[in-house]
Order: sequence, then structure tokens, then C-alpha cells
Amino acid sequence: MNMRNLFLTLTLCLFGLSGIVHGAEVAKIGIIDFQEIFNKSNPGKRLIDEIKSRGKKMEQTLKEKGAEIEELRKTLDQKALVISNEAREAKEQDLRAKFRDFKSLQERYQDILRELEINSVKQVRKDVIEIVEAIGKREGYSLIVDRRVGGVVYAPNAIDITDKVIETYNTMDAKRGKKEASAEPKKKE
Repeated sequence: MNMRNLFLTLTLCLFGLSGIVHGAEVAKIGIIDFQEIFNKSNPGKRLIDEIKSRGKKMEQTLKEKGAEIEELRKTLDQKALVISNEAREAKEQDLRAKFRDFKSLQERYQDILRELEINSVKQVRKDVIEIVEAIGKREGYSLIVDRRVGGVVYAPNAIDITDKVIETYNTMDAKRGKKEASAEPKKKE
């Protein structure tokens, strides 16, 4: 083979191979940060505020009950020497019962808050998954993963669609709010 034929063969091979490379489908990958979506989206912010508000109310109730128990303890300590043994034992038993009730209430409040948080995260996650699936289908993504859960160590900002998801979620939430407001019967003044 002479040099010209070799050059022609190599050129054809290179052009032929480049056609294969250009014809291959390029995978479009996206990254989201669910925690950021939860913290920055309007529905997520509302749920966080609700959890905090209920937590503060519960905390206030526990403080009041704790103050009652402390007051009973002080009263018992002050009167311990002047009351009969039976009366002192009855008051100590009452104090122990109030303390058990306090601990039980504290545990129940923790369970309520934990359940509220779990349900809130589930609802936001369900909404976000629907949004991400729609964006993925509409924009031709092959894969969209959560930055924190997916074990992503590095991803360029160009593939992060978190802000797009937050924007879509806020728009969806605003439309949902308008539908709920229009569905409520108007009150007569």
C-alpha cells in the first residue's frame, strides 16, 4: 500500500469512527439537593414553621408542668418535718405520679413531633419526585440523583437542577393555594 492509499484509508476510518461517536446518545444527568428544596421551598418552609410552632407550644406546656412539680417538691421539702409520715408519703407518692405523667407527656410530645416531621418529609418528597420526574421526561434527563443520598461527592453546578425544582414547586404550591381558596365557600358578612 502506498502512502496515499494509507492516508485515504486512515481518513476514512477516522471519519467513519467519528460518525459512530457522534451518533451515540449522550447521557444527560441532573443533581438535586432534597434538603435544600425542603428548606427553601414555600411548602417546606411552612411545614418547618408548623413543626417549630407546635414544638414551642409543647415545650411551654412541659415547662408549666415542670414548674408545678418543682413547686410541689419545694413545698414537700419545707413541710417534711412538720407533717406526719403518712401525709409525707402520700405527698411523695403524688409527686412521683406527677413526675411519671410529666415524663410520659414528654415522650408523647416527642413522638408527635417525630411523626409530624416524618409525614412532612414524606409529603414534600412525594411532590418533589413528581416534579423531578416531569422535568426529567420533559428535558431528556437519563438520570437525576439526590446529592446527599446518592453519594455524590462532586457534581458541577451546571447539572444541579435544585433551583429549578424549587421554582416549579413554589409555582405548583401557589396554584394549589389558589384552588383551595376558590373552593372554600364564601362567608356572608
